[in-house]
Amino acid sequence: MLDERKVRLMTSLAMYEQGQGKEDFKVSEYYRKDYTGMHILFSIFWTTVGYACIAGLVVLAGLKYFMENMSVKLFVTIGIAAVVGYLAVVIIYAVITSHIYNKKHKDARQRVKRYNHNLTKLLKMYEKENK
Repeated sequence: MLDERKVRLMTSLAMYEQGQGKEDFKVSEYYRKDYTGMHILFSIFWTTVGYACIAGLVVLAGLKYFMENMSVKLFVTIGIAAVVGYLAVVIIYAVITSHIYNKKHKDARQRVKRYNHNLTKLLKMYEKENK
């Protein structure tokens, strides 16, 4: 005879495995610091690429002005502003990325723990049935 609780539990476990579980299992393979650190590095890389593209466009747009007002003081001022702006953008993106991926890892670990708990519960049901 089929046990309705067992069927419900197996169904919920299978649905989790086929759906959100695929991503959760991948995320939970990493330590939180490693997972977050990896994504912070990706964020810094893509932020740098984006900032370089925007800086290149700004330089191209203001090229006429730069050529007319060429001086060392202007270039030093613009260079310092560009570096400070870059550091500010990278730090902001790193903090946001850290927060997002720490939460994502924490939530995934909780769901995987719940999955493992339900799997243990199902195993105990089978053991009880076989006795």
